[in-house]
Amino acid sequence: MQPFRKIAILGIGLIGSSIARGVKRGKLAERVVTFDGNPANAARALELGVVDEAPTSAAEAVKDADLVIFAVPIGAYAELGAAIAPHLASGTIVSDVGSVKMAVIRDLGPFIPEGVHLVPAHPVAGTENSGPDSGFAELFDGRWAIVTPPPGTDEAATERVADLWRSLGSSVEIMEPGHHDRVLAITSHLPHLIAYTIVGTATDLESTLQQEVIKFSASGFRDFTRIAASDPTMWRDVFLNNREAVLDVLQRFTEDLTALQRAIRWGEGEQLFDLFTRTRAIRRSIIDAKQA
Repeated sequence: MQPFRKIAILGIGLIGSSIARGVKRGKLAERVVTFDGNPANAARALELGVVDEAPTSAAEAVKDADLVIFAVPIGAYAELGAAIAPHLASGTIVSDVGSVKMAVIRDLGPFIPEGVHLVPAHPVAGTENSGPDSGFAELFDGRWAIVTPPPGTDEAATERVADLWRSLGSSVEIMEPGHHDRVLAITSHLPHLIAYTIVGTATDLESTLQQEVIKFSASGFRDFTRIAASDPTMWRDVFLNNREAVLDVLQRFTEDLTALQRAIRWGEGEQLFDLFTRTRAIRRSIIDAKQA
């Protein structure tokens, strides 16, 4: 792909610093700069050499940038969008990495000046770690990046963002923003909600039982604790900004859970066996798709 002149990454945590490292690895930009609300994060990114500059204001960071990437919690988009809007050059592409897309259009769209292109995106990758030290260039290798342009978005700008993610190692899918939010509600948001609930239940147990739960944690509970260790600010904002899709899929899950509860109560082994057989097939398909 044709390298960008200057990429400004707003927020330099796990995803932001991984993008910066991937851009450096692939020589995808002449300069990479960052602004982070926590000056220590920006200073650390500079010290690590994953960015070339770390201005003290978002306005300075986006000046002359031909690509701006929001890598902050979704709840911060509107305020940050208002701050940078007057400083965006015509032709600049504004993108992001959030896992809710309709909220991006709602919160950033009103601040995008004429001649600037809003092309939201979502790399379906991550770990439970956060901060600039947690990033690594290989995070996106072999993963999916979903690009969700609003109707009427400039096709060249959309392809530019898609090319960036391909160059970072991802396979790219172009998807309607609202459809993205419904898909992610089941594949990502609901599992996180369940994980937070299960681990929260464990924290409410009497101390002796809680200690034994921790001591004898099997792989299932360990996996839930890994998911539940994800950034609390980010996930608070995800649930608040994708509430309709999450509540819809949560209602369906609740109904299915009630049916499962009834099958266990009444000893309906065949129904349980059928369910477990069907769900096992889903796991195999995920492995076949190399997304395990």
